[in-house]
Amino acid sequence: MVSELRTTEEENYVRLILLLSLICVGVHGHAIAQQSNFSTGPVIQDFGPVAPVSDVRLDAETELKVAFDVAEPAKAGQINRRLESAARFLNMHGDSGVPVEQMSVAIVVHGPAAMDLVTSERYGSDNANSELIAALIEAGVSIELCGQTAAFREISEADLLPGVKLSLSAMTSHALLQQSGYTLNPF
Repeated sequence: MVSELRTTEEENYVRLILLLSLICVGVHGHAIAQQSNFSTGPVIQDFGPVAPVSDVRLDAETELKVAFDVAEPAKAGQINRRLESAARFLNMHGDSGVPVEQMSVAIVVHGPAAMDLVTSERYGSDNANSELIAALIEAGVSIELCGQTAAFREISEADLLPGVKLSLSAMTSHALLQQSGYTLNPF
């Protein structure tokens, strides 16, 4: 009787695991199907895909000043998702009616993510983030590397991709950005 009960419990457990697996596959499949609604632009082409939300338009007078904090590095050979969040922010709000001239975006990078800002020569292979960073800078995004991180990781200004600035520290960058009216985006 006890062994039959254990078998039934084990079978129920296996059934539960299988059911949860099928649910996860279904949700993942749905998410992939929904991604076809996402596109890049209008501010940053090729990066920062967003889905249109047609019922939501922002006032054309809206002004946004947003800082992104990036410490987590990209996986090898991939784009840093936190850096791409800035492109998504610009594309999403540009698509919703905010003129690019009224969006000020700054990215403060520190810690291991510093290597996502260096040239391919310093990186040791192609830096997958170089085109994204060039597009962000071309769109007027300020990208600052924490000077303390640069010193610790022995990164010189010559190692940085064009347009990336060196600051005293990430703490200093954030303090100055906040004094200038920037809000910190937690995403």
